[in-house]
Amino acid sequence: MALVGSAPALAAAPAASPKSATAKPAAPKSAAPKPATFDARRPADIIALLSSMEASTEIARKEDGQVFMKVTTPGGGFGAQMVGCNEAFSSCKAIAFYTAFARKGVNMVQINDYNRSQLTCRGVMAPSGEPSVMYAVLLNGRQTRDEMREHIGVWQGCLSGFGEFIQDPISFLSRPQG
Repeated sequence: MALVGSAPALAAAPAASPKSATAKPAAPKSAAPKPATFDARRPADIIALLSSMEASTEIARKEDGQVFMKVTTPGGGFGAQMVGCNEAFSSCKAIAFYTAFARKGVNMVQINDYNRSQLTCRGVMAPSGEPSVMYAVLLNGRQTRDEMREHIGVWQGCLSGFGEFIQDPISFLSRPQG
């Protein structure tokens, strides 16, 4: 409610001294630079995230809207492939983590049984006859760094579980999954 006929009181301004009358106004303080926002669609951000998890990652090649990466961790190595990338390879639609195991002897029936027992991990047989496992994630600009860390944790579980599977497929498939 405004008061009619009354002006708000203003604080008295200090008298200007000769020095302050000619002094230049202070430069506006610049805000601290904002930290870059994580974007799971950017290969550079995925590489930085993996680095923060003690993995070294190098881009092996870029072609046809795909970025192929080689990832090395203290526990071993695996590949990562980002797909559906723009022309600059700076924004991709999905990522797949994958690796092949040198152990042969698992057959396609067992691989199919493995896939029926798993929700997120996919076993495949490489053309060389090596059993392989992969985990894929659709990417969007809202995924947080922590959410992608969780996906990498799921991938680590895929590696562990598939490693158990190829050691003894019959025993692995005969125990309850859950």
